[in-house]
Amino acid sequence: MVEQPAPGQTAFERPLTGVRVVVTRARRQAAGLADALEQLGATAVVVPVIEIVDPPDGGAALRGHLAALGPGDWLVVTSPNGADKVAEALGSQPLDERVSVAVIGPGTRDRAQNLGIKVDLVPDRSIAEGLLESFPRPDQGGATVVLARASEARRLLPEGLRELGWAVHDVAAYRTVAVPVEEADVVACRESDVVAFTSSSTVTRLHAAVGLGNLPGIVACIGPATAAAACELGLNVDVVAEPHTIDGLVSAVVDCHGSTPLPGDKVESVKGC
Repeated sequence: MVEQPAPGQTAFERPLTGVRVVVTRARRQAAGLADALEQLGATAVVVPVIEIVDPPDGGAALRGHLAALGPGDWLVVTSPNGADKVAEALGSQPLDERVSVAVIGPGTRDRAQNLGIKVDLVPDRSIAEGLLESFPRPDQGGATVVLARASEARRLLPEGLRELGWAVHDVAAYRTVAVPVEEADVVACRESDVVAFTSSSTVTRLHAAVGLGNLPGIVACIGPATAAAACELGLNVDVVAEPHTIDGLVSAVVDCHGSTPLPGDKVESVKGC
């Protein structure tokens, strides 16, 4: 039986009524996306496939490199998780105000600013290539970039920054590790309508855990890097959120499976890889 909108709510207010959406974020981070989907009528099928953990050194390298930053240097943060770890590493000692900060994506910008980290550069394209296109060359020899990100991230960014003339410290701020998926989760994925991917690691982990044939028919991705990871594994990406945030991803799900898009949000239609 198709679920009906809650009393006092219209189909416009609950455009995802009856839609099952797989949420693959780490369990402690899944609630925001799951709650937003359920407020629009969806059933959020939470299948956490990753967990965010500290690097093997417990963050010692990140703390040391942050403390060594000075005038003319940059800090680059590529994800909200990275922003969390930077704030944790800084503790009560603020970043030198003469250090510039670049982030990838509006979600990372918002998280950094909420944690008291000023942001000087957000590229128009929320991927490593976009940051390299907008990143300046150093004004002085020996100028440093500390790149705080996942230990398993792509090599493109540190290599590109070095080509621009920077001394780059590629520091593991955290790791993503696989979480075992139960058989019931495999069945739940197969019986769902949409999967909403929030990172490349969630794409690769879910694909490895359940297989291509058990994924929902509609794929929504938070950004182009996540979509690229999905395409490489043979998934057909239906929509990429714009902006590349959780709110944008929710709007993308509405656009591809709901009755009408949410006001004020855009979705970039992909329709294939």
